[in-house]
This record gives sequence, C-alpha cells and structure tokens, in this order.
Amino acid sequence: MAEAERIIGTPDTPDGDDGRTTAAGAPAGSGAAGDAGAGERQTPAPSRTGRGRRIAVLFAVAVFAYALDLVSKLLVVSRLEGHAPIRVVGDLLELHAIRNPGAAFGFGAAFTIIFTLIAAAVIVVIIRLARKLYSFPWAIALGLLLGGALGNLTDRIFRAPGVFEGEVVDFIAPKGFAVFNLADSAIVCGGILIVLLSFRGLDPDGTVHKD
Repeated sequence: MAEAERIIGTPDTPDGDDGRTTAAGAPAGSGAAGDAGAGERQTPAPSRTGRGRRIAVLFAVAVFAYALDLVSKLLVVSRLEGHAPIRVVGDLLELHAIRNPGAAFGFGAAFTIIFTLIAAAVIVVIIRLARKLYSFPWAIALGLLLGGALGNLTDRIFRAPGVFEGEVVDFIAPKGFAVFNLADSAIVCGGILIVLLSFRGLDPDGTVHKD
C-alpha cells in the first residue's frame, strides 16, 4: 500500500509548506529560491479550499459510479436473471445476466478472496491519497476507480455463496468479448485516464513534470 502511494501520490508535507520546488530544486518560497535568479518561477501553494473541492469531486464521481452500478445490478437481478438475453444492437451487444466469481471480465475465477482483498486495498489507498489531491482530472480518475471498486466489493461481501466470496453480477455482453458490468467499466476508464495523466506528467498534487 505504501508503494502504491509512493507511485501515485506525493509525500505528506507540514501545514504551510506544500513541498513544491523551483527549477533549482529549492523549496518554493525559501530564500534559496529567491536567490536562484529572476528567470525561475515558483509554483504557487494550492489552497486548502482548492483541495477540498477536488476531494468533493472525487467522492461525487465515486458515489455516482457506485449508485449507477448498484441500481443496474438490482434491475438485472430482478428483471433479467433467469431469462433469455436481450439484444440491444443486433448480435453485437446483448444484456445477459451471469454471476462472475473472478475479477473483471471473468478472469481468475479461482481467486475470489484474493480479488476481494485487492479491491479493499485499492479503496483504502485511494481514500488516503485524497488528502494530497489538487488535480481535477486525478479526482475524476480516482473517483471512477473508487466507485467501481466499491461496486464490485459490495457484490463480494453481500452476494452468494458467502461473505468475501460473493459472485459479481455481470450483464453487458459485447459479441466476442467477456461479459462485464458498469463497475468494471468505471475501473477501466479510471485506469486509462490515470495512464494518460501520467504520460502528460501531471501528478495528483497538481504539479506538472516536463521532460
């Protein structure tokens, strides 16, 4: 978990010092930065209000993704499970209710408990990272990951055959692809967004690295 925070996040810093550095490597606002030269620009310290708004965005996105996943699964279980698949786009896309003991898209059916623990660990890491968050794109990405992880973890805990071994409800069935759900979609979208942000050099704390 500490390794995940090291890769995705940035170290905590004392109040009043956000730990950002100038091009010369000296802390922003220090005397060393002031003596480095007029051509260098210090990164302004983000406000606590700005961080609070981004944390609010993270949890708002997470709640939306989680609620959408939960409602869709309730409808699938009550209206679709035990019935013939529903064609949405001819043979290209169907709604087909299945129970999945594995990870996203049906992989690793023999490791249900392990995937449950991984999902729980991801949730804890994201919540801990929230206190260092100053980037709106990162807030959206982490919110999607959090909402998706919570959606599938809810199935793992509350659905048969038992606690931490529950089977996830999947129902989106594209032709020639594994059946998945909205939580899986949120996790994949959040992961893709994180990769794109990393390629752009944008950190969760709002700093930008340009090579």
